[in-house]
Amino acid sequence: MIGRQQMYDVQSGSGLHAELKPACVIEPEGTAQTAQSDADESLYLIGRPTLRQFHRFVRHHAVNSVSEGVLTDEWNSASDYIRSLEKEEAGLADDPVISKLGPEYEPLLIEFLKDPLIQNGFNTVPTEVALIELDRLVVHQKHIDLTYVRQLQKRLGSAPSMEEIFRTCLPYDHPQAPVKWLKQGDKFIFMSPSNDLRFLGTMSLRPDNIVDYAPPGDLVSVVGLALGFGSNFLNAAYFNKRLILQNGSHRAYSLREIGVTHVPCIIEHVSSTEELEAVACSEVRGNPDLYLKHPRPPMLRDYFNPQLRKVMLVHRQLRQITVKFEVEEGFAPAM
Repeated sequence: MIGRQQMYDVQSGSGLHAELKPACVIEPEGTAQTAQSDADESLYLIGRPTLRQFHRFVRHHAVNSVSEGVLTDEWNSASDYIRSLEKEEAGLADDPVISKLGPEYEPLLIEFLKDPLIQNGFNTVPTEVALIELDRLVVHQKHIDLTYVRQLQKRLGSAPSMEEIFRTCLPYDHPQAPVKWLKQGDKFIFMSPSNDLRFLGTMSLRPDNIVDYAPPGDLVSVVGLALGFGSNFLNAAYFNKRLILQNGSHRAYSLREIGVTHVPCIIEHVSSTEELEAVACSEVRGNPDLYLKHPRPPMLRDYFNPQLRKVMLVHRQLRQITVKFEVEEGFAPAM
């Protein structure tokens, strides 16, 4: 077991605001495999709630316009197919096999467990690193950026080694996507091609925490507004006899498409709905019955089913986060 993870929701206190713009795709390396240089290829799971979300995604993101009537027909056809899966594949997501890592993984695991993001980040519920079967994963992410997938697969090659698969799923070297920022009045604007860029919260620092930077005065305290990336580990929550993929959808898709069936994964063992509220992503918390009780929930295997997906060109976007803060000065009665 790794330990227990403490997770926090980002909350904007008075005077601090973090504005998140729509998630984006990663800019591909080299020539994009799309018809337009400013477009990427995206896969969207269809047939499940809601039709309105499907319409909105296509309307806001697709390069080529499609009539809502055509989209409705596609969605209804997928919905009918899902109803047949509810009978034919009922219980398919239940009781997935979770296997312990063999001794061949020990050197990689030792290095991985030294990562501070592991030591400080996974300790809310009992947690382990184990092998899982990709096809048995329940998924909540509706769309996959296929241009980014091709980028990942180019680095992986057609037959990645055990070590390459481990480092892809659990990248403890934490490669970072580029980030640009600028100051605009009282705002700081950050932009990145990675949709993982996020506001990480506030930090209270001591003056001696600041090095190689000339202070503007005699420092007493420093408040840090932290932005960066998540741990980016392949991570699943195990609850109600199901494994729900929390993070790593693109890497899971990339590996499965080239024939990899089992991968190492961080698994958080959840034993109550209260613990689920603490560790699960917002999509799962908002619709738990679909992922935990539905006889045939959305699964990673659905991404590869032509009856359950729509592939389209979408406009390339950047992730943008705007951070603002306010300072108030005044006097209070001396007590």
